[in-house]
Amino acid sequence: MNYIHYSIIMTNVIKLRKGLDINLKGKAKEEKLTLKPKGEIGLTPDAFTGVTPKVVVKEGDIVKAGDALFVNKQYPEVRFASPVSGQVTAIVRGERRKVLCVKVKCDAEQRYVDFGKKDVQKMDGAAVKQALLEAGLFGYINQLPYAISTTPETEPKAIFVSALRDMPLAADFEFELKGNEEEFQIGLSALSKIAKTYLGIGAAQKADALTGAKDVEVNIFEGRCPAGNVSVQVNHIDPVNKGEVVWIVDPSVVIFIGRLFNTGKINLRRTIAVVGSEVESPAYADVLIGEPISTLINGNVKNGNVRIINGNVLTGKPCSTEDYVGAHTSEITVIPEGNNADEMLGWILPRFKQFSVNRSYFSWLLGKKEYALDARVKGGERHMIMSGEYDRVIPMDIYAEYLIKAIIAGDIDKMEQLGIYEVAPEDFALAEFVDSSKLELQKIVRDGLNMLRKENA
Repeated sequence: MNYIHYSIIMTNVIKLRKGLDINLKGKAKEEKLTLKPKGEIGLTPDAFTGVTPKVVVKEGDIVKAGDALFVNKQYPEVRFASPVSGQVTAIVRGERRKVLCVKVKCDAEQRYVDFGKKDVQKMDGAAVKQALLEAGLFGYINQLPYAISTTPETEPKAIFVSALRDMPLAADFEFELKGNEEEFQIGLSALSKIAKTYLGIGAAQKADALTGAKDVEVNIFEGRCPAGNVSVQVNHIDPVNKGEVVWIVDPSVVIFIGRLFNTGKINLRRTIAVVGSEVESPAYADVLIGEPISTLINGNVKNGNVRIINGNVLTGKPCSTEDYVGAHTSEITVIPEGNNADEMLGWILPRFKQFSVNRSYFSWLLGKKEYALDARVKGGERHMIMSGEYDRVIPMDIYAEYLIKAIIAGDIDKMEQLGIYEVAPEDFALAEFVDSSKLELQKIVRDGLNMLRKENA
């Protein structure tokens, strides 16, 4: 494989007309919480979509930060490193012995595997790739098609990084970037050795490390959510056709990569937001991947029946305080569950405190305001109506409703023709929110991608 280093810097402005911004209460203030770590982390394989884990440690083993806890069974060279040094205390399994979590009790004084400092400018793409494999960071890179953790055999035609997070209550990457500018640039330069790298930012983002990033092509996206979705950016810059692969790298992972080459050690500490209308003091926190969620929210959540979400309010997974921060989690969200709500007269009320896309409630008369929405679906599943409502919130050149119908029907040829190689489940999050048929669109898309992946294996 021939690796090329791209050093040309370009800046383009791409304006998107479609989308929807949902203004929710509980956005994080630009300040950091003081936390009391539990002294334990849990690395969850489910956070790496498409990976079948094979545990390579036993209970009682002593590991350093950077030692592998599990590997991808199909590709054993893809290792997943422990964020901390300490003793492996538990390998938690579920049904059919599925690995749910590997727990490590943290040492008082951390010890690290030394992978050696490296000068990225003197490396080629093959050396960068090998370094990421050895350090257990390669598995954090995702890909299109299939929206899964990528594999070493793939040869990407391009690499995409989106620093724009615009989902409701999303963490501001510019705040996380402060103090990590050097590592972020090193990470971008390392990725650019493998393939042409695109950095997507928002029009309001002004950090020099973003607007003046080197070795990448910078694209500015103007528009409403989901302009920050990487699949949307790929669709407008370099669409994925059958047989092609692009890599997708979270901006926090770019910092991890930069730290690896700058220090020779693994450092999986990131800044995440603790947000939501049920959080007493929404703010940011510096935590390691795998930190217990109880560390983040205990004592900071209002009394009541709440739903804790590991991730974004639209795309994250419901969890409990017994769970752990996921590998790609940038926010922990807490909203009302809503199963104890008792609304007299129901839908007849003017509902000044409820959000409506099509102005069914009178709340639109109050202008731009913040809403405290709960987790209720508000209606049962209905027949799918071809109303065009998906297309109004998905700024991609695809026929979303027809694609969903093709997936439900299991028509692989139609799925391919309608652009399934370009999408990820998160691209349908807003469509799921506005869907009058109450379909679980993200699950449908994930099932379709899994079906296609199995068929093409």
